[in-house]
Amino acid sequence: MSKRDYYEVLGVAKGASDDEIKKAFRKKAIELHPDKEGGDETKFKEVNEAYEVLKDERKRQRYDQFGHAGVGGASSGGGGDPFGGFGGGGGQNINFDFGDLGLGDIFGSFFGGGQREQRSRRGRDIETDVVITFEQAVFGTDVELNLVMEDACEHCKGTTAEPGHDLKTCSDCKGSGQIVSVTRTVFGNIQQATTCPTCRGTGKVPEKLCTVCKGKGTKSKNQEIKLKIPAGIDDGATIRLREHGEAMANGPKGDLYVNLRVQAHKKFTREGSLILSEETVDMVDAALGTEIEVDTVDGPVKMKIPAGTQSGTDFKLSGHGVFNLRGNGRGAQIVTVTVETPRELNKKQREILEQFKSAAGKKRFFS
Repeated sequence: MSKRDYYEVLGVAKGASDDEIKKAFRKKAIELHPDKEGGDETKFKEVNEAYEVLKDERKRQRYDQFGHAGVGGASSGGGGDPFGGFGGGGGQNINFDFGDLGLGDIFGSFFGGGQREQRSRRGRDIETDVVITFEQAVFGTDVELNLVMEDACEHCKGTTAEPGHDLKTCSDCKGSGQIVSVTRTVFGNIQQATTCPTCRGTGKVPEKLCTVCKGKGTKSKNQEIKLKIPAGIDDGATIRLREHGEAMANGPKGDLYVNLRVQAHKKFTREGSLILSEETVDMVDAALGTEIEVDTVDGPVKMKIPAGTQSGTDFKLSGHGVFNLRGNGRGAQIVTVTVETPRELNKKQREILEQFKSAAGKKRFFS
């Protein structure tokens, strides 16, 4: 099934401005949100995919020139689902190294993600997903992971030897950890080195095998790990816990990679450190001015609507956005006001509006 044109998906012209694309996206995303009555998850994802391409100048240029092929047929990396949900998977695409379960250094890049370090002689890396709410992503939270993994045998402490017995040099590889074999071919003798199967490359074997793990050095068990998730983290971010993966005999543990997934919110969307929302006021309040109560992640706050406010006007609530991961402040909440025009008028209301129209003369209604 071929993809629809991204401009058609958002309902904008090819030459639409960035602001027009943003407003069209927000309108359709709220309309199609899968958690709302009448929402459509498939179309919601389609709208999100179109926006992820058209909001990015470079991706948009490639799309205009090459079509879907110019952007790999879909959005990739970068923004993730602006609703913080499960569709995009891009998110911040940052890897955090929380080696000691404290906040560590970011070792990945904003666009490429971090690469798993390849270290020899260590346990297996483990990957797991954690789902948090929109509010938990904004403010940070503590989670407890329960994972079944290989851990060091408590009896031999991972040495593979029965307590009271030492490790001795492997007689098969003479302590080198490798077995060298020679194969005769028409081109001459070819030497090949492989890991010693007896000592598994360590060069040592136990004088007596551990009676609990039978020389394996590890036992599978449930492990509880407490993790602090920082305020401001986004959908798609990855946290690395160094040496919290699976154990191995006579070597360090692997790493644990925790992939963050942020649930969609019914009211708010997110753009970086900004939180976006919409409020509706009737045309009389918009004309005369009023004060409304606006939902924020910090709770309801009062916001003044000046007289003469037009539909689509944005208002900024400073300090009600997302915390910056680098710790330098907090973003704002942008509230877009939609002025609601009554669909049905009674006789009295119509007479009042007719009188107002007559009094206004040739001037525009709310000029």
